[in-house]
Amino acid sequence: MSPTELSIEPIRADSVILLQGQNEIVHIEFQTKPKDDVPMRLADYRLRLHRKFPEKTIHQVVIYLRETNSERVYQNYFEIAGMYAEFSVIRIWEVAAEELLAFPGLLPFAGLSRTNDPIRTLRQAVREILNIENESQQHEAMAATYILAGLKFETSVIAQVIRRDVMRESVTYQAILQEGVEQGIEQGIEQGIEQGIEQGREEERREIALKLLREGITIDLVSRTTGLSIQAVEQLRQQIEPSD
Repeated sequence: MSPTELSIEPIRADSVILLQGQNEIVHIEFQTKPKDDVPMRLADYRLRLHRKFPEKTIHQVVIYLRETNSERVYQNYFEIAGMYAEFSVIRIWEVAAEELLAFPGLLPFAGLSRTNDPIRTLRQAVREILNIENESQQHEAMAATYILAGLKFETSVIAQVIRRDVMRESVTYQAILQEGVEQGIEQGIEQGIEQGIEQGREEERREIALKLLREGITIDLVSRTTGLSIQAVEQLRQQIEPSD
């Protein structure tokens, strides 16, 4: 399901997955940082889901990915006068690594789990991923592992554990690369426009300075009037001297 199907006003979240079954709906939301509005957002989604599917049972889970001491990650309810709604909370760093390593779909989270040796656990998860027979699933799992590992490990550590050649085949990885390219192009265009505007302003200041110099205005006054440096104004004066 697309979250936009439930939109009255947009709800913005880090990541939202809505799984619609025959008799129930599972709403999973991933968070890297605890936020004040998470409980209210969960309650809002619950009401919208119930309005659209009143006959279905709704399960809601917030998965916190980055370890924190904030008390917010322990709150599993939303309450205001006359309204109370509960949801489940998973703090991934409290989940035993063995529980995540037991299921292929959970392998990307293993590096963030509760373990005495996080790097060894990450290596083990990567080995298990390489054993996945379906190449497409293997590539996607490797890309997800790489991305999630960045929440905990240094880049140098990740590079030693995860082979990029496997990850590059991932659709997710390619999409991230493409987004980076597009952002780079967009930033380049914006910078080009800004530079063009600035160049236009610079040219306008130079034209004004030339007119003032031809009127006999002193270099110091021209500099203060146009914002050009004394050196730049002096160079302009030298340009018009032969014609005077």
